[in-house]
Amino acid sequence: MKKLVIFTLAVMFALSSALADEKKASSQVGDRVVSAAVVLKEIAGIPEGIPTDLLNKSACVAVIPSLKKGGFIFGAAYGKGVIACRTNNGEGPWSAPSMISLHGGSFGLQIGAQEVDLVLLIMNLGGLESLLDSKFTLGGDASVAAGPVGRTASAETDAWMSAKILAYSRARGLFGGIVIKGSTLRPDNDANNVLYAKDIRPRSILLNQTENLPKDGKIFVDELTRISPKHVK
Repeated sequence: MKKLVIFTLAVMFALSSALADEKKASSQVGDRVVSAAVVLKEIAGIPEGIPTDLLNKSACVAVIPSLKKGGFIFGAAYGKGVIACRTNNGEGPWSAPSMISLHGGSFGLQIGAQEVDLVLLIMNLGGLESLLDSKFTLGGDASVAAGPVGRTASAETDAWMSAKILAYSRARGLFGGIVIKGSTLRPDNDANNVLYAKDIRPRSILLNQTENLPKDGKIFVDELTRISPKHVK
């Protein structure tokens, strides 16, 4: 009987710990999505933000809030964020968010900034294909340029005409285009499974309309739709 009681208590403790870990993971993923939405909202509200015409031309938008940076001006970085794409081959409404992570590489970040908010505009779906199944290297698999800033900045620039991805950063109140080389962007499948409470792949999330969008995911999509309601060629 004593052994049975001990075994029962052990099982109950294990189940309790597992449920606590699951709840913590869910909270962390939800916080990441909401933080990304806040970044979009704040950047959209500043005059020197991302040009609206470039945002409207983009096929996907990735946001990595509080990207961790090491080194001085240039150095390695690591962060987790979200990405959403326009459905219907880039012409439809925004998809549900898919979780992503960024590793390594060299960043022209602001001096002294240990954390930055990173925003990537993917200008065509061709730059996304590798990410749907595995990963791609910024500046390698997809050309990246520091994006122009300012609401009146013209989209008729060499930056968006030649690059598949335009990169922006914000740190300590400073906002502007950023140079990125060699960083790897990859799906965060575990976080996707937590957010959607099932095994789901990035391809299914980003290329199709998702029914029963989680509350945190809807917050991000709603903000993205607010600042760029439709695609403009």
